[in-house]
Amino acid sequence: MGLVEDVVNNFSWKSALVVTGVIYVVFYVYTSIDERIRLRRTGGLRAPYYPGRLPGSIDLVHRTLKAAAEHKNRENWEGIFRSVNNHTAEFHVLGRRIIFTDDPENIKAILATQFQDYGKGEPFHEEFKAFLGDSIFTTDGSRWHASRQLLRPQFIKDRVSDLHTFENHLQVLFTAMSVGGDAASTAAVIAARNDGTAVANLSANGRVLDMADLFFRYTLDVATDFLLGKDTQSLTIPRQEFAEAFNEVQRIQSLISRTGPANKFIPRGSYNRGLRVIDEFISPFIDRALLLSPDELEKTIHDSDETQGRYTFLHALAQFTRDRKVLRDQLMAVLLAGRDTTAATLSWAIYELAKKPECVKRLRAEIAQTVGVEGQAECRHPTYADLKSMKYLQHVLNETLRMYPAVPFNVRLALHDTTLPRGGGPDGSEPVAVLKDTPIGYSTLLMHRRADLYPSNLPNPDEFYPERWDHWQPRPWQYIPFNGGPRICIGQQFALTEMGYVLVRFFQKFERLVSHMDPIDGGSPTLKADIVLQPGDGVHVAFFESSKAQ
Repeated sequence: MGLVEDVVNNFSWKSALVVTGVIYVVFYVYTSIDERIRLRRTGGLRAPYYPGRLPGSIDLVHRTLKAAAEHKNRENWEGIFRSVNNHTAEFHVLGRRIIFTDDPENIKAILATQFQDYGKGEPFHEEFKAFLGDSIFTTDGSRWHASRQLLRPQFIKDRVSDLHTFENHLQVLFTAMSVGGDAASTAAVIAARNDGTAVANLSANGRVLDMADLFFRYTLDVATDFLLGKDTQSLTIPRQEFAEAFNEVQRIQSLISRTGPANKFIPRGSYNRGLRVIDEFISPFIDRALLLSPDELEKTIHDSDETQGRYTFLHALAQFTRDRKVLRDQLMAVLLAGRDTTAATLSWAIYELAKKPECVKRLRAEIAQTVGVEGQAECRHPTYADLKSMKYLQHVLNETLRMYPAVPFNVRLALHDTTLPRGGGPDGSEPVAVLKDTPIGYSTLLMHRRADLYPSNLPNPDEFYPERWDHWQPRPWQYIPFNGGPRICIGQQFALTEMGYVLVRFFQKFERLVSHMDPIDGGSPTLKADIVLQPGDGVHVAFFESSKAQ
């Protein structure tokens, strides 16, 4: 006891601080030496270093949050790359090394050639667990493989080419457009038509509409119809609590992901409330599906009079697993991918086409030649084969996804000590040493917009120019709107089919559109990137039908 009493009697805060400081210095020196040794063993070099100004580079966290709030993520990343004169940079935040890159060779390595070296990682899994659980988007290894095997059959060609769900909800969307987008008025018009009540001739002609809002409501209805067999009716219900909760959860989730070790300081009140709303909406559908026997599930999918033989994603999944959590997590992942990415891409396509009447004219001419337009006797709805045959339609979609990839910024974690092919050394041509648990942020948005990756005879990559695809193909890994490698998006064809169908039906109905965005954004679009890249100021345009179709 004498030793303990002696220590207590001689204790002072000054001595405690000195001891703590010594321990910290020893620990810092040890970890620094250990890091240098491990980095050397990889055979790679360091990437150019981007320094912070405050202890722990906490100012870089503030800069990241400020850029996200002001929709300046692209400018933030480009500023970093310019500062280090490289397309790969590293920095430290609260003692954690982080690497950014928009180099196609590095992205290729992360997604394909060194696939086993990089994954989502356990920190990412923990960050997203409350939202996306153990789904295909948050797991690695056997759990990821099991998710992919479970979901892949649901996106076979027979499922993707079933277009009537798109058409049913498009008719509601056209009605919504004719009443200015108001949900209550849309519901009233549809109810009157169903009752046989005469309805005044309504038209979207010349109405200024926010098509981003309408597309997000439309794709939510399509996605929930496809997944659950019942849609949210967000085009006809004025206040959709589920949609609002889904948007808020994504907003907070984006902040959690961007702030790395500092994400524990992000308030999560609205996030947790939103998750409860989402789960309360989805849970009854899962409960009902789990009450059905395998034979009843098969009958529900193929023989139900109510669905007219329509495929239902949840019931199909329930044939392969009775695990309630698995069903919930995979539904959330597919809902995120199926609703937001499609709505955002359609919004960007209309944003750009509204400024390019010559592109609309060429697209409509191709549509008229293939399936006809309203006012022509031979006008019909497009088939899956029709959509695939329209080359200019594909060019419009490719160009939209090039300029506005749905997931503009992504991250992978090094699963063990490894390297990246480029970015190290004085001229950036050497491999970069990467230690286990290092996050690698990569950006398809920045890579797709790099002028040095395009032939000099093509317009600047910041210009929407579908004609570039007439005689040009990007080099491998310089255009990856759906990612690449083993984790390439399994819903790619579903999304492209839905987007193509919507554009064809729009330009069968409408001859031209006019942008009303200049007074709002001055012609420079606001790139809002929570998880998905969407127009931060909406897409305010007016559509006009052909005089022959009126």
